[in-house]
Amino acid sequence: MGCSKNLVDSEKLIFLLQNAGYRVCHDPEVAEGEIAVVNTCGFIGDAKEESVNMILQFAQAKEEGRLRKLFVMGCLSERYMQELRLDIPQVDKYYGKFDWPRLVEDLKGLKLAPSYQRVLTTPPHYAYLKISEGCDRRCAYCAIPLMTGRHRSRPMEEILDEVRYLVGQGVKEFQVIAQELTDYGIDLYRERCIATLVERMADIEGVEWIRLHYAYPTHFPMELLRVMREKENVCRYLDIALQHICTPILERMKRHVTEEETLRLIEAIRQNVPGIHLRTTLMVGFPGETEEDFQQLMDFVRRTRFERMGAFAYSEEEGTYAAKHYADDVPEAVKQERLDRLMDLQAGISAEVNAEKVGKVFRVVVDRVEGDYYVARTEFDSPEVDPEVLIPRSENPRLQTGNFYPVRITSADEYDLYATSLL
Repeated sequence: MGCSKNLVDSEKLIFLLQNAGYRVCHDPEVAEGEIAVVNTCGFIGDAKEESVNMILQFAQAKEEGRLRKLFVMGCLSERYMQELRLDIPQVDKYYGKFDWPRLVEDLKGLKLAPSYQRVLTTPPHYAYLKISEGCDRRCAYCAIPLMTGRHRSRPMEEILDEVRYLVGQGVKEFQVIAQELTDYGIDLYRERCIATLVERMADIEGVEWIRLHYAYPTHFPMELLRVMREKENVCRYLDIALQHICTPILERMKRHVTEEETLRLIEAIRQNVPGIHLRTTLMVGFPGETEEDFQQLMDFVRRTRFERMGAFAYSEEEGTYAAKHYADDVPEAVKQERLDRLMDLQAGISAEVNAEKVGKVFRVVVDRVEGDYYVARTEFDSPEVDPEVLIPRSENPRLQTGNFYPVRITSADEYDLYATSLL
């Protein structure tokens, strides 16, 4: 359940379980087997509810004799372990966010040292690469630090060894992920080292694409822009969550950045990396947000024209600064109405951004075959969240999944691009 960071943990656990002699199925449409492990998400209300429902589904299967053992791990378990033990006692054992490697020891009595080795559940040509855990930013609304703790970077050489290992397994594309990747290295090396890490990754033979997720605007490491501009295999793509633009709201959110600083950063990113596609996440309905504040946010999106954008309505999370100090004073109906207006605006911008690509040539990677189409992506598209490129199989019978090809965009709609191969 949950984000790509959880996916990496699941892939590492699958490797350990297989080494211990188990046959493992990941997310089958129909769950089968004697043992179930649920890796939970605890980020926002909907995600927590989804995780609880999944645990209950397997708890019922255990009560009915269709399951021998049930284990739970991950963020929800880390944060609410005592409550879950009381409410869902059918679970054999709960693990947190970081002690899950003990599961194999508890099952088999085997003490296996965790490593970067894992079994990929993504298509074999791309992988998620987690470079750190935790976050020191302490935004007012965010419960993630309550589950993951302080920022902890992985040693650079260990990450580079993992990249080489994955390249040897056939991986060509890396989605670099962290709760907050721009702080990478500050705890180990006393400076932000994300630019150095990415540059060294880019120099590894076999690395075709590197894509960066979850940057933070405050103290942004500008040297990273030079690396993105100079290294052809570093995608001109940056996922940087901004949340809002109104300075008073940003102050209440404890984002430690202002409207003016945000605008300067966006301008600098686009000047230093021509053609970059920016993905951001915005929040509506934060405590104290007025209609005027929201209109300022709408104007910001209208002017900035983010190539990629997601948004969500504020959800009060217990234990956070906002939950303790602010009244959740924006009605739910107003939150939803603002969210709908914001996403409608972005839908139009996205359609225009896609339309501008018609007639142009792009390098794409083919992810899969689906019906009459090869489904591919450009460097500007992260798996599962961004537009895809659909290439008719009848016109391009020789394409293979996992390979890169030049294509010409023939048409576009709000969500996808259509193309023909130039082979």
